[in-house]
Amino acid sequence: MGNRRSITLRKTFRYSYRLLFWIPVVFFSLLLVKNTIPYFSFSPGFSFIQERAILFAKPIYKASFYIHIFAGMFCIATALLQFSSELLRKRKLIHVISGRIYVFVVLGLGAPTGLYMSFFAKGSYWERALFVFMALYWFYTTIKGLQAVLRKEILMHKIWMIRSYSMAMTAVTFRIYHLLFYSIGWGHLENYEISLWISVLGNILFAECFIYNKNQSYFKSINLLIQKR
Repeated sequence: MGNRRSITLRKTFRYSYRLLFWIPVVFFSLLLVKNTIPYFSFSPGFSFIQERAILFAKPIYKASFYIHIFAGMFCIATALLQFSSELLRKRKLIHVISGRIYVFVVLGLGAPTGLYMSFFAKGSYWERALFVFMALYWFYTTIKGLQAVLRKEILMHKIWMIRSYSMAMTAVTFRIYHLLFYSIGWGHLENYEISLWISVLGNILFAECFIYNKNQSYFKSINLLIQKR
């Protein structure tokens, strides 16, 4: 009886933990999608566009911007489907199709346009360098995830796609930090730079902790094999 109760408590804790994690993730992801859609009215009245009026006068920058925000919005929405174990068990085809779309959009649209726009990003040299890193890291982790699944290395595919997703989610976490720091009265540029760095480095760190936590037993078994050799 005690053992059953312990198992039930562990299951309840895991379920509660998943809810506490996924409810805000889903909410803020959908909120970002909702806030991005109005940009496709192609109105010049948005503050982001007005601040960069000179850049938006260049067709290549303007096209890159709209392609990038479409790719980001699409990736965040489709990536949510990739982490549903229920969907993977019962609707594997949806997982496969949405995964292929995600990979195509990242490699063909999101990362390349993000890399181009990095050189014109707001902030200092360091912030622009960080945007370059983000674009390259997003591309690299996604292509590694693709290569792993083509070799049928499912665990490594999962690990690399978690890393890829962590970069896609910087668009969400940045806005959360930005709103938080704005509410306590931080200046715009200071808020922007710190929110950006915390978002990128925080997402990478969180992804690595999540990967390690989910695969501790696997990593321990690998270490034991190495020690035996």
